[in-house]
Amino acid sequence: MDPTVVLVLCLSCFLLFSLWKQSHGKGNLPPGPTPLPILGNILQIDFKDISKSLTELSKVYGPVFTVYLGMKPTVVLHGYEAVKEALIDLGEEFSGRDSFPLNAKVNKGLASPCDPTFILGAAPCNVICSVIFQNRFEYRDSEFLNLMGKFNENFRNANSLTIQICNMFPILLDLLPGKHKKSIKNTTYIKNYALEKVKEHQESLDINNPRDFIDCFLIRMEQEKHNPQSEFTIDNLLVTVFDLFIAGTETTSTTLRYGLLILLKHPEVAAKVQEEIERVIGRDRSPCMQDRSRMPYTDAVVHEIQRYIDLVPISAPRATICDVKFRNYHIPKGTPVLPSLTSMLNDNKEFPNPEEFDPGHFLDKSGNFKKSDYFLPFSTGKRVCVGEGLARMELFLFLTSILQNFKLKSQVDPEHIDTTPLVSGIGRVPRFYKLSFIPV
Repeated sequence: MDPTVVLVLCLSCFLLFSLWKQSHGKGNLPPGPTPLPILGNILQIDFKDISKSLTELSKVYGPVFTVYLGMKPTVVLHGYEAVKEALIDLGEEFSGRDSFPLNAKVNKGLASPCDPTFILGAAPCNVICSVIFQNRFEYRDSEFLNLMGKFNENFRNANSLTIQICNMFPILLDLLPGKHKKSIKNTTYIKNYALEKVKEHQESLDINNPRDFIDCFLIRMEQEKHNPQSEFTIDNLLVTVFDLFIAGTETTSTTLRYGLLILLKHPEVAAKVQEEIERVIGRDRSPCMQDRSRMPYTDAVVHEIQRYIDLVPISAPRATICDVKFRNYHIPKGTPVLPSLTSMLNDNKEFPNPEEFDPGHFLDKSGNFKKSDYFLPFSTGKRVCVGEGLARMELFLFLTSILQNFKLKSQVDPEHIDTTPLVSGIGRVPRFYKLSFIPV
């Protein structure tokens, strides 16, 4: 038979199979745009701003709809009511975690203008180092700089189109060149570094005196060594250490960096925060968490920074752990679910003029701090970010400490400062800038 005919027949069979697979078992999934064979709906999604694309689709298909990322149907939850109903009211059913194929593969001068990226990344990273390794690094330590460089590169790479395509079509992970190869290499390096630390801990472990996270994990491993189903293994320890660094370092440092840029854009806000710091804390001591309840304006500013920058527009994918009847739809077991955090943080009924930076979104008429159920930058439910408490603490303490000691000076007129993100994909990254820290 002619090779061309064979090729055409094979391609035709493959297309028919992909169409069957997309439609088979769909059952009563929520409505959504018609998917193309193999590609699904990826041509209808702008991967430079996925959240915006999903918002536009929600206007057509409502707060619960289905998109095909490649050949895999994914249910999108858009808006507070839909997210709350799924992740809280039906928290158990939606408590699964959909995996990223790339991650699955890997898991096998004081007044001079400066770029704050390094210092704002080093501080949160050292907090995580203290929790995991019991010690912190000097900021010029070569090992520390190497680790930070690899974390930063992986976070930037996560927004690349290549990695997002590979997560939808895992077969391409080994076939395509691209940034995912570098991310895999970086992750391997970080895990090997963590493994050396684990070996050092094993040699000096005192079960009656745990020093840090690794010690606690190793003690639990020893307690469960006769349990064949135990998940306390060296491999899981290394994966957890890696996740703690990724979740606890880059997100906090990017929020801080974005926050300073916003305060440069709004010097009147920074001035009001400094007035409150002077009144409540003064200059004779460092800020502490007990101060936050007496500093409603500062607390509101920290919350508004997180709301406004919308750092992670879409929550890490969930998955249903069983067949679920949700709003008269049938969602099969194992279906990926994407909760839109943007849809809550930018709800115009809860936050009037959500596109504007306004600390008043979190203040009542008397100037007291006002909580909002829609403020869910760390997601919610059974898969809420485990580091939420630590991140909230760091953001408040770091920002108040900076503003207690320094006045921020921009190199350009505030009117010309652009606070729109440089990158807006899986995570939003601010534009690069320089500022001067003027001692006060």
